[in-house]
Amino acid sequence: MAFVDELRSGPILIADGAMGTLLQAAGLPSGVIPEEWNVSEPAKIEAAHRSYLEAGARIILTNSFGGNRLKLIRSHHEDQFERFNIAAVEIARRAADSCSAWVAGDLGPTGELMQPMGSLTPHLVRETYAEQSAILASAGADLIVIETMSDLAEAQAAVEGACSATSLPVVCSMSFDARLHTMMGVTPEKMMQKLWPLGLAAIGANCGKSLEDNLTVLSRLRDANPTATLWIKPNAGLPRLNGDRVTYDVDAAQFAEYARRFATVGARVVGGCCGSTPAHIAATVKALAE
Repeated sequence: MAFVDELRSGPILIADGAMGTLLQAAGLPSGVIPEEWNVSEPAKIEAAHRSYLEAGARIILTNSFGGNRLKLIRSHHEDQFERFNIAAVEIARRAADSCSAWVAGDLGPTGELMQPMGSLTPHLVRETYAEQSAILASAGADLIVIETMSDLAEAQAAVEGACSATSLPVVCSMSFDARLHTMMGVTPEKMMQKLWPLGLAAIGANCGKSLEDNLTVLSRLRDANPTATLWIKPNAGLPRLNGDRVTYDVDAAQFAEYARRFATVGARVVGGCCGSTPAHIAATVKALAE
């Protein structure tokens, strides 16, 4: 079955949780970008993917969130751009093929501001996301996921770039972490109005301030277009600093309870973002199977 067919007509798909949480626990040093481990520590990246697959995830996102060329230029890794992204897919593919899961090529924001506040132009965004999407697709990804976006113009150009570079399904997810708006003031309704007509396979939210906020955002997306296919990957609550360690305040049972509520609202994909772990995903799988 093709991904889009399963997405729209099969059972709810469970996506993975946070990658950073697991890599930090595995010893990712401060100052080392996660994508570097695709080359230097591939076994640890594969172990992270496998932990989510063993928990029951059917979609895993490649370790390429910060792998666009603009970000790699700033971290002085531009010469590793293709190598990091190809390795990200190859590692995820090895893990996913053992259990027939889907591999999503993951693209995060550029980290730069659009004109006139910054120097980023729609043309440069389209080029940047087309370039990374093409590499992820050619390396074997099943779909493309553009996530944690806050600027609507950047998100629109990113989707246009990805769709121009590959025929794979494209998902776009924004982060509504400022009183049900993104940091750049985008509402769920405006996101739906601008991005869904671009031909997305799914649209939704990730990260955010709370599970309750994400539930409200998801409901508003559904109300804005009841025919749209919805995707949700919230944080496990808010981060807390315990000594030198960051923890999140939502446990697996609470997370799973909200997964049920996301499903009731109409989510077709449910996963986790910052602070979520394989335990959160396992609890979600169990809750949605009941």
